[in-house]
Amino acid sequence: RQAALAAGASAVEICTHHAEGGLGATELGKAVTRVCEENASASEFKLGYSTEDMSIEEKVEHIAKEYYRAGGVEFSEQAKEKIALFTEQGFGHLPVCMAKTQYSFSHDANMKGAPAGFTLPIGDLRLSAGAGFLVPLVGAFPTIPGLPTRPAYYEISVDTETEQIMGLS
Repeated sequence: RQAALAAGASAVEICTHHAEGGLGATELGKAVTRVCEENASASEFKLGYSTEDMSIEEKVEHIAKEYYRAGGVEFSEQAKEKIALFTEQGFGHLPVCMAKTQYSFSHDANMKGAPAGFTLPIGDLRLSAGAGFLVPLVGAFPTIPGLPTRPAYYEISVDTETEQIMGLS
């Protein structure tokens, strides 16, 4: 704690969310809120688009064209259905957080550099109501973060004779 504060952290909280779920991150959440509210330079923060005046489709298209240099956006039928549902449910005003490959501005990890003019496919849309944003899934984007090609759980088993868990270390 002392080292983090000495290095310039505005606040430090110990998190145990890995063991206690949301309860274990409550103090961190309060500290982040407090630091953000106290940060005068962040008082004029605004998104790069209007959350109130733009439809979900318009927000996605704005991000795709203005930030990713896409020529256009193609919404799957599933994404269109979710957009209609979330709009009808009153969530259309929420900001969007695009879920896509980190390897390219496009949907294709093989399109290196800063490609332009491509069509960005939106395969699905998720709602993170508690966090307050919508998540368009670019292409067929997997949403389980951090998993390798072959997840470690394939190597975990139970020795039925000793009842010991194998493969955790």
